Amino acid sequence: MNPYVAVDILIAVGATIMILGFLGCCGAMRESRCMLLLFFIGLLLILLLQVAAGIVGATFKSESEHILNETLQKNVELLSGTDDNAKAFQNTLIKFQKEFQCCGLLNGAADWGTNYESCKCPDQSNTSCTIYEGQLVYKQPCVSFIKDLIKKHAIIIIGIAFGLAVIEILGLVFSMVLFCQIGNK
Repeated sequence: MNPYVAVDILIAVGATIMILGFLGCCGAMRESRCMLLLFFIGLLLILLLQVAAGIVGATFKSESEHILNETLQKNVELLSGTDDNAKAFQNTLIKFQKEFQCCGLLNGAADWGTNYESCKCPDQSNTSCTIYEGQLVYKQPCVSFIKDLIKKHAIIIIGIAFGLAVIEILGLVFSMVLFCQIGNK
């Protein structure tokens, strides 16, 4: 899969929004019914796509957890890898482990194989630690923290989507009011 797909999507969305903004502004300034109608239709299509994406997201919520588990299972293999991708993933997970005091992705220190140095507890009195192969390591795998983080950010994304939907509906109303007023002149 191409790692730049997200960048391409963002560029396409940005270009679409720029064109819609141009149609809305010019349609209002020049009092062009055609431009205002195109703005209305474009905004309506975006709103409908957002609603469809929300419905699909809600419908496949259980499927997304399954996909997350599969992805984490595949990423466990990166913890024992030596290529650049694996090293980058390992460094990121080490930072995550230190911040959330967890170890490994799914199976704790066993995910790291023999290289579980990043899982060691710095404090002997920490209750979130256990003994693994004679060493004191964090006992909780990071999977629960990752899922909690995703759920917390999903709520933020849903809130932003609802806010944008309200703004889009206002844009639809105002463009149609202006469209009708231009027609009455």
